[in-house]
Amino acid sequence: MRVLAAMSGGVDSAVAAALAVDAGHDVTGVHLALSPDRQTLRSGARGCCSVEDAHDARRVADELGVPFYVWDLAERFTEDVVDDFVAEYAAGRTPNPCLRCNEKIKFSAVLDRALALGFDAVVTGHHARLADGRLRRSVDAAKDQSYVLGVLTADQLAAAMFPLGSMTKHRVREIAAERGFAVAAKPDSHDICFIPDGDTRGFLSRRLGSRPGPVVDATTGTTVGEHDGTYGFTVGQRRGLGVNAGDQRPRYVLAIEPVSRTVTVGTADLAGVTEVRTAAPTWTGAKPELPLRAEVQLRAHGSPVPCEVLPAGDGGLRILLDEEQRGVAPGQSAVLYEPDAERGDRVLGQAAMQALGEREEAVRR
Repeated sequence: MRVLAAMSGGVDSAVAAALAVDAGHDVTGVHLALSPDRQTLRSGARGCCSVEDAHDARRVADELGVPFYVWDLAERFTEDVVDDFVAEYAAGRTPNPCLRCNEKIKFSAVLDRALALGFDAVVTGHHARLADGRLRRSVDAAKDQSYVLGVLTADQLAAAMFPLGSMTKHRVREIAAERGFAVAAKPDSHDICFIPDGDTRGFLSRRLGSRPGPVVDATTGTTVGEHDGTYGFTVGQRRGLGVNAGDQRPRYVLAIEPVSRTVTVGTADLAGVTEVRTAAPTWTGAKPELPLRAEVQLRAHGSPVPCEVLPAGDGGLRILLDEEQRGVAPGQSAVLYEPDAERGDRVLGQAAMQALGEREEAVRR
């Protein structure tokens, strides 16, 4: 097969490209330039897509003896990922930029261009598996990235290759070291790639400016604090609230209302969620018959929860959780997994969370 290897400059994509070469594929490497100011996007393990990363990717491509190109997708990345990230926070939601990047950049812009150029598939260093055309969790649970790939369609998965899904991250680094790749010990990138200093609130403040408002206690209705912008909060947040509620009980963010600039907080007994409503879902295979039993993962590093999935009248889903959950934020993705004991690692699809039913009722009370 003629395949395009997306090479970020990290160890995962380097080994993925190497394994594609070993498998006999005709491989071409491509590095994605995603920032208009690429000198600023890496600081140790933070950030990515810098000039340093491009050099690291090119060095691996040279060692593998494969052609290598840099594709400038900075404008597309800014529009589809960065601007979307800012708009979602301004609307009181908590987006997942990695999921959006996979959806809009790596498996839309890149895959579409690759297919148009005559490539058969795109190879990435994601830790996930493909079996019988279906997306499954990685064997390395600690590194599994099926959650941020759950937005992909069956057609996109049919043109994707994830060579690392059947091995641990430790083994990936071993392979890189055995091949003498300089990136073998390179730190993984952490946090949000376009916020290399990790200061999300500061980044949003520079984009959105000061938008002060009250922090209100859900039970008493009294103002217990002030803030500079609702974008500095996420539903489920406990730390950094800056509130004085008159007692020592911890408070959690229960709701964010950007129009009135109100952040509502409450005690732990009000922070649980047992029902989630979503936007229209995307399915990684054929649309399943609803209602169905499944497991749902509600955030990137969360644990799966048994649930019942029902259709909602607006084309979205109602997800009824078997166990109460905290830290569930609108804007995040609810990724559904096969409930079968032998196939519980298979991704069914995903949908963006819009409303948290039980919590809304608690706030109204």
